[in-house]
Amino acid sequence: MLDGGRKAGRTLAAVLTAALVAVGLAAPAPAGAAVSRSQLALRWAPIHYQDVDATGAHALGGRSDYLTRVDFDGDLNGRNNWDNAARSDASFAAAVYYSVLETSTHWYITYLFFHPRDWIDHPFFETEHENDGEGVLLAIERDGSDYGTLRGAVTVAHSDFYSYAPAGSTWSNGRENIDGTLQLQRSPHDDLLHPVTAQERGGHGLKAYPQYSIDGDGIVYYPSTVAETPSDGNDRDVRYELIDIFAAGGLWAERNNPDLFAGLGTFAGDTSGDCGVGTYSCSTNSANAPWGWDDRDDLPGRGEIATDPAKLSVEYFTVPGNLSRSYTYNPYASEAAALKEAARTAPPVVD
Repeated sequence: MLDGGRKAGRTLAAVLTAALVAVGLAAPAPAGAAVSRSQLALRWAPIHYQDVDATGAHALGGRSDYLTRVDFDGDLNGRNNWDNAARSDASFAAAVYYSVLETSTHWYITYLFFHPRDWIDHPFFETEHENDGEGVLLAIERDGSDYGTLRGAVTVAHSDFYSYAPAGSTWSNGRENIDGTLQLQRSPHDDLLHPVTAQERGGHGLKAYPQYSIDGDGIVYYPSTVAETPSDGNDRDVRYELIDIFAAGGLWAERNNPDLFAGLGTFAGDTSGDCGVGTYSCSTNSANAPWGWDDRDDLPGRGEIATDPAKLSVEYFTVPGNLSRSYTYNPYASEAAALKEAARTAPPVVD
């Protein structure tokens, strides 16, 4: 009878877990078990406000501002994404990429938000380019709880980084001043508080909400285990799936694919189609993956926001207590020397 009870309990747990996943909710970790990196990324993934502009041919009726995968068009060729975004069969099912690094004291989660176009609808000064990658780093203190405590965030808006701390954080100004409070909002899909980020339309710079927000039409994206496609450019409840950068066949595994990357951390992109037509210009190879993100005038090197976030954290914040600089999990470290040499010798790529 005891064995039967245990078996029934295990069966019930399996059914509940499957049900939660089916409706896009995070399945809880078993009691006493360490959470997985995917569970950690889902727990802290942002609620994301995306401003949408349907004006002009390059906006594609607003779809140029929708989040999607780098292979939304069915291939890993970065040089056809501008054109293929206009295809009727292109997928704009919502997705966000992530990587998790670990030390004994902290988790660091980087989220990459991808758009096929960085676009504009006027001819003055600003440029367009194929592909667009902006994002955010979250620093989580390992305080003994299952998911830790969120202490700080650094966002990527073109060639500038912006730092934030949630209310009550023990982290304060470092070499860089904190740019604002990182707000938390409760998701209707898992009833948990998540950090809130936002992107502008067109160029897709990313900051903490409400430093960017929705102006008119816009989409509110919620973290989940399913990928939904917006019903239109003013859909306020769209769930996005998370994709591990370090997964087999993922972005990191494809880092030397010349069709997808023009260089280490730089997405390949050309001037085909109408990119730049009626605007100031269209630039090539102008978007970055996380290991290519760089702030034009701070001390951390190119890509270190993702590859060495402990270093960046102690530059951007004053952190009380212990912050380990030794990683217990960091797949980026396999190419640390190449990344540093590329950052030293390559010209900056401005997104």
